[in-house]
Amino acid sequence: MAEHTKGPYHNLIVALSIILPLAVAALFRIKIPGYDFSFLPPFYATTNGLTAVLLIAAIIAIKKKNRKLHEGLIKICMGLSAAFLVMYVVYHMTSDSTVYGGEGGWKIFYYIILISHIALSVVVVPFVLFTFSRALSGNFERHKALAKFTFPLWLYVAISGVVVYIMISPYYT
Repeated sequence: MAEHTKGPYHNLIVALSIILPLAVAALFRIKIPGYDFSFLPPFYATTNGLTAVLLIAAIIAIKKKNRKLHEGLIKICMGLSAAFLVMYVVYHMTSDSTVYGGEGGWKIFYYIILISHIALSVVVVPFVLFTFSRALSGNFERHKALAKFTFPLWLYVAISGVVVYIMISPYYT
Protein backbone atom coordinates (compact mmCIF):
# COMPACT_ATOMS: atom_id res chain seq x y z
CA MET A 1 0.00 0.00 0.00
CA ALA A 2 1.42 3.39 -0.93
CA GLU A 3 2.18 5.75 1.93
CA HIS A 4 -0.36 8.35 0.76
CA THR A 5 -3.22 5.83 0.87
CA LYS A 6 -2.57 4.77 4.46
CA GLY A 7 -4.16 7.81 6.02
CA PRO A 8 -2.76 10.49 8.29
CA TYR A 9 -3.00 8.44 11.49
CA HIS A 10 -1.62 5.13 10.20
CA ASN A 11 1.77 5.21 11.93
CA LEU A 12 0.29 6.49 15.21
CA ILE A 13 -2.35 3.75 15.21
CA VAL A 14 0.22 1.05 14.48
CA ALA A 15 2.44 2.39 17.28
CA LEU A 16 -0.46 2.53 19.77
CA SER A 17 -1.60 -0.95 18.75
CA ILE A 18 1.83 -2.31 19.64
CA ILE A 19 2.66 -0.12 22.65
CA LEU A 20 -0.67 -0.46 24.52
CA PRO A 21 -0.69 -4.27 24.93
CA LEU A 22 3.02 -4.31 25.72
CA ALA A 23 2.59 -1.57 28.32
CA VAL A 24 -0.39 -3.34 29.90
CA ALA A 25 1.55 -6.62 30.03
CA ALA A 26 4.53 -4.85 31.60
CA LEU A 27 2.36 -3.02 34.14
CA PHE A 28 0.84 -6.34 35.23
CA ARG A 29 4.26 -7.31 36.54
CA ILE A 30 4.35 -4.23 38.77
CA LYS A 31 2.64 -4.47 42.14
CA ILE A 32 2.13 -1.31 44.16
CA PRO A 33 1.36 -2.22 47.78
CA GLY A 34 -0.59 -0.09 50.20
CA TYR A 35 -3.47 0.92 47.94
CA ASP A 36 -6.94 -0.58 47.95
CA PHE A 37 -8.63 -0.45 44.58
CA SER A 38 -10.67 -3.58 45.20
CA PHE A 39 -13.82 -1.56 44.49
CA LEU A 40 -12.91 -1.13 40.80
CA PRO A 41 -14.04 -4.40 39.14
CA PRO A 42 -17.77 -3.62 39.19
CA PHE A 43 -17.00 -0.15 37.81
CA TYR A 44 -14.90 -1.38 34.94
CA ALA A 45 -17.42 -4.15 34.23
CA THR A 46 -20.10 -1.46 34.09
CA THR A 47 -18.04 0.52 31.57
CA ASN A 48 -17.97 -2.62 29.40
CA GLY A 49 -21.73 -3.02 29.73
CA LEU A 50 -22.35 0.63 28.87
CA THR A 51 -20.02 0.33 25.92
CA ALA A 52 -22.01 -2.62 24.59
CA VAL A 53 -25.33 -0.79 24.94
CA LEU A 54 -23.97 2.39 23.35
CA LEU A 55 -22.36 0.48 20.48
CA ILE A 56 -25.76 -0.98 19.65
CA ALA A 57 -27.32 2.48 19.95
CA ALA A 58 -24.60 3.85 17.63
CA ILE A 59 -25.40 1.23 15.00
CA ILE A 60 -29.10 2.04 15.25
CA ALA A 61 -28.30 5.76 14.93
CA ILE A 62 -26.24 5.32 11.76
CA LYS A 63 -28.83 3.00 10.21
CA LYS A 64 -31.33 5.82 10.79
CA LYS A 65 -28.81 8.14 9.09
CA ASN A 66 -28.20 10.14 12.27
CA ARG A 67 -24.45 10.59 11.74
CA LYS A 68 -24.06 13.18 14.51
CA LEU A 69 -25.58 10.91 17.18
CA HIS A 70 -23.58 7.95 15.85
CA GLU A 71 -20.34 9.92 16.09
CA GLY A 72 -21.12 11.11 19.61
CA LEU A 73 -21.98 7.61 20.81
CA ILE A 74 -18.81 6.15 19.30
CA LYS A 75 -16.71 8.84 20.98
CA ILE A 76 -18.36 7.97 24.31
CA CYS A 77 -17.63 4.27 23.67
CA MET A 78 -13.99 5.09 23.01
CA GLY A 79 -13.85 7.11 26.23
CA LEU A 80 -15.47 4.28 28.18
CA SER A 81 -13.00 1.79 26.72
CA ALA A 82 -10.09 4.04 27.69
CA ALA A 83 -11.54 4.44 31.21
CA PHE A 84 -11.92 0.65 31.42
CA LEU A 85 -8.27 0.17 30.50
CA VAL A 86 -7.06 2.65 33.13
CA MET A 87 -9.23 1.13 35.88
CA TYR A 88 -8.27 -2.41 34.87
CA VAL A 89 -4.54 -1.64 34.99
CA VAL A 90 -4.81 0.27 38.29
CA TYR A 91 -6.72 -2.61 39.85
CA HIS A 92 -4.23 -5.24 38.69
CA MET A 93 -1.22 -3.14 39.73
CA THR A 94 -2.57 -2.84 43.27
CA SER A 95 -4.39 -6.15 43.80
CA ASP A 96 -3.60 -9.83 43.60
CA SER A 97 -5.23 -11.67 40.74
CA THR A 98 -8.44 -13.49 41.56
CA VAL A 99 -8.59 -17.16 40.66
CA TYR A 100 -11.80 -18.51 39.20
CA GLY A 101 -13.23 -21.05 41.64
CA GLY A 102 -15.79 -22.78 39.50
CA GLU A 103 -15.36 -26.36 38.34
CA GLY A 104 -16.06 -28.63 35.42
CA GLY A 105 -17.85 -27.23 32.39
CA TRP A 106 -18.22 -23.79 33.98
CA LYS A 107 -14.46 -23.52 34.44
CA ILE A 108 -13.85 -24.46 30.80
CA PHE A 109 -16.51 -21.97 29.66
CA TYR A 110 -15.01 -19.24 31.86
CA TYR A 111 -11.51 -19.71 30.46
CA ILE A 112 -12.76 -19.83 26.87
CA ILE A 113 -14.56 -16.52 27.41
CA LEU A 114 -11.63 -15.00 29.34
CA ILE A 115 -8.96 -16.00 26.81
CA SER A 116 -11.04 -14.92 23.82
CA HIS A 117 -11.88 -11.64 25.61
CA ILE A 118 -8.21 -10.88 26.30
CA ALA A 119 -7.02 -11.87 22.82
CA LEU A 120 -9.74 -9.92 21.04
CA SER A 121 -9.28 -6.89 23.31
CA VAL A 122 -5.77 -6.63 21.85
CA VAL A 123 -6.95 -7.26 18.29
CA VAL A 124 -9.81 -4.76 18.47
CA VAL A 125 -7.61 -1.74 19.29
CA PRO A 126 -6.26 -1.18 15.77
CA PHE A 127 -9.67 -1.99 14.29
CA VAL A 128 -11.34 0.71 16.41
CA LEU A 129 -8.62 3.26 15.76
CA PHE A 130 -8.44 2.65 12.00
CA THR A 131 -12.24 2.69 11.71
CA PHE A 132 -12.42 5.94 13.66
CA SER A 133 -9.57 7.55 11.70
CA ARG A 134 -11.30 6.75 8.42
CA ALA A 135 -14.39 8.58 9.63
CA LEU A 136 -12.27 11.51 10.84
CA SER A 137 -10.66 11.69 7.41
CA GLY A 138 -14.08 11.69 5.74
CA ASN A 139 -13.39 8.37 4.05
CA PHE A 140 -16.81 6.97 4.90
CA GLU A 141 -16.81 4.11 2.37
CA ARG A 142 -13.62 2.64 3.85
CA HIS A 143 -14.92 3.48 7.35
CA LYS A 144 -18.11 1.53 6.71
CA ALA A 145 -16.24 -1.42 5.19
CA LEU A 146 -13.96 -1.75 8.23
CA ALA A 147 -16.75 -1.04 10.73
CA LYS A 148 -18.46 -4.26 9.59
CA PHE A 149 -15.57 -6.13 11.23
CA THR A 150 -14.88 -3.69 14.07
CA PHE A 151 -18.42 -3.56 15.45
CA PRO A 152 -18.85 -7.30 16.21
CA LEU A 153 -15.32 -7.56 17.63
CA TRP A 154 -15.78 -4.55 19.88
CA LEU A 155 -19.25 -5.67 20.93
CA TYR A 156 -17.94 -9.14 21.79
CA VAL A 157 -15.10 -7.67 23.87
CA ALA A 158 -17.54 -5.43 25.74
CA ILE A 159 -20.09 -8.18 26.43
CA SER A 160 -17.51 -10.86 27.25
CA GLY A 161 -15.92 -8.46 29.75
CA VAL A 162 -19.22 -8.31 31.62
CA VAL A 163 -19.59 -12.10 31.47
CA VAL A 164 -16.07 -12.58 32.84
CA TYR A 165 -16.82 -10.17 35.69
CA ILE A 166 -20.12 -11.86 36.56
CA MET A 167 -18.48 -15.27 36.58
CA ILE A 168 -15.47 -14.30 38.69
CA SER A 169 -17.12 -11.81 41.05
CA PRO A 170 -18.11 -14.47 43.64
CA TYR A 171 -14.42 -15.25 44.08
CA TYR A 172 -13.17 -11.73 44.82
CA THR A 173 -11.83 -11.43 48.39
